[in-house]
Amino acid sequence: MSAVDLGMPTLPTAQRPTLPTAPAGIGHLRGDRSFPDAARDSLRDGQLRANLGHATATIRAKRAAVVGEVPDWEQLRAAGSALKAATMARLDEHLVALEEQVTARGGSVHWARDAAEANAIVTRLVQATGTDEVVKVKSMATQEIGLNEALEAAGIAAHETDLAELIVQLGEDKPSHILVPAIHKNRAEIREIFLRTMPGVDPGLTDEPRRLAMAARAHLRERFLRARVAISGANFAVAETGTLAVVESEGNGRMCLTLPQTLITVMGIEKVVPSWRDLAVFLQLLPRSSTGERMNPYTSLWAGVTPGDGPQEFHLVLVDNGRTAVLADEVGRAALHCIRCSACLNVCPVYERAGGHAYGSVYPGPIGAVLSPQLTGIEDNASLPYASSLCGACYDACPVAIDIPSILVHLRAEHVEAQERTTPEAVAFRALARAMSRPRLWRAAQRAAGLGRLLARGKATLPAVLPPPASKWTRTRDLPTPPRETFTQAWAREHGG
Repeated sequence: MSAVDLGMPTLPTAQRPTLPTAPAGIGHLRGDRSFPDAARDSLRDGQLRANLGHATATIRAKRAAVVGEVPDWEQLRAAGSALKAATMARLDEHLVALEEQVTARGGSVHWARDAAEANAIVTRLVQATGTDEVVKVKSMATQEIGLNEALEAAGIAAHETDLAELIVQLGEDKPSHILVPAIHKNRAEIREIFLRTMPGVDPGLTDEPRRLAMAARAHLRERFLRARVAISGANFAVAETGTLAVVESEGNGRMCLTLPQTLITVMGIEKVVPSWRDLAVFLQLLPRSSTGERMNPYTSLWAGVTPGDGPQEFHLVLVDNGRTAVLADEVGRAALHCIRCSACLNVCPVYERAGGHAYGSVYPGPIGAVLSPQLTGIEDNASLPYASSLCGACYDACPVAIDIPSILVHLRAEHVEAQERTTPEAVAFRALARAMSRPRLWRAAQRAAGLGRLLARGKATLPAVLPPPASKWTRTRDLPTPPRETFTQAWAREHGG
């Protein structure tokens, strides 16, 4: 049995111990560019915006219909939120209990501090079977740690079996949505990918959804039948019984979880729930918030190994990869409550226009804007907490009531604290704070600001381009022309004194 020590007392940011974050150069939590730079390219792509707009509107409508059927939806949300908070408070105990139960049922549990350790563990387990290929159930955790690339480097081919993941893999693309990784592609684009990359595909393949699905099914069937090893993620893990759960809509998960001889599940440590009663709450919240269904077509549950039935070798890899650092933050730790439903993405005006690739992380949208910076350290994803209008739609949609806007503001504050005090913005705000705290200086600053009316030349706002460094502000914001009379001057004139 492994000893686990998770969680830290809440301390001010400056006093908080530095805990390991997800290592750089491994996995898909960091982008090559900042969000603003990447988003500009996305905003120029009219087809991308059309694809995203149509898809998110469809999912929103389906979700609203099935959520509206549940009279106690808000009570369910509150229950999910409370269960997650209680689980995080005793996460170490629940993880040890999970390990005990999985081991008692014939499985093996492996602990990975970060992406590098997790990849090494899985690669070693696959190599021990003597195979050079695996089939995979859709898994955010394996995308996060860059498992496919690690397996490829070891000469092992990883075949994605979820239809959307297959599209992304064959197109040598990256996922852009938590639930629908290929949401940025339309039917015509998918048909072109299949014709170009699928061996033996019918040259007359049309872009009819049914025909595309049949082509993918034929392509995957032989891989299912010959696979000796499967790799999955897990939506939930029940500590009291050692039961793992995967929910999906296509049946590919069921094939991966039952046919191969060896099953390896890679799971973030936050996915554990204490009991079956707790699981019942989340199995009501997740399908309605993700696919807009009352329940998932396939809900697969397994615990360890059953002789003669299903995989005869089971390994569970529990991954930290920065989660303990998130847990140490009293405000930010709520991001670990996420059940990966993607409801926040589908209502976010920023995501709908910029798309998932702009976030640079496998976790896009509002939840990615709070989770990725915490897993990597705020400075490695400093622009993501600003990728939001703070409209609050994500909080309203979240099935476990994560207050994403508050976490965004919290992370913005951490970023400001982490910046060097010599940046132009920091110097400007320090000067402003000094002036505002001294009446004489403030009145002098107001008089000096009045000169801006000369630049405005009678217009309501100052010119869009001012000399640096003020130009960085005015390029993206309107700066109102200073009034002829300040508030204090108007008050003195009207009321005297």
